[in-house]
Amino acid sequence: METYPEKLGSALREILQKNEDAVKGYEKAAENAKEIGLQSYFQNKSKERLNFIASLRAALPNIDLGNREIQGSTTAAMHRTWMDVKAFFSGDDDEAMLEEAIKGDKAAVEEYEEILDDIDLPPAAAEVIRQQMNWINNDLSEIKTMEEVR
Repeated sequence: METYPEKLGSALREILQKNEDAVKGYEKAAENAKEIGLQSYFQNKSKERLNFIASLRAALPNIDLGNREIQGSTTAAMHRTWMDVKAFFSGDDDEAMLEEAIKGDKAAVEEYEEILDDIDLPPAAAEVIRQQMNWINNDLSEIKTMEEVR
């Protein structure tokens, strides 16, 4: 059975990993996007997630959150490869990438909610996670609007 510090560290490392995956995914989407505005949007999303990582680390200086280099997971690397393939074969790859971004952001919100509901977080960590979840929710509204305009 995991102790509280182990459970907390594990959950927060998972959130960090997801954000690292998002950084790489948004970088890949920016590379593949045809429209300049969408390229810029994905680049900004990548920078935003880098800030999320820094905020989480700053809020929890005493918890071992693992390697500080952004590497991303194997699963996410496979997903980015899938995005490349999908972009190559899709007639409108910008739309496909927007759909993937929406799917990823929805999953991120669910993971943030789960951590907030399941783990008694230190106040600083809970606040950072809540702020990031709200930011992603707001971004979801923006990206859905972008998709509808297309």
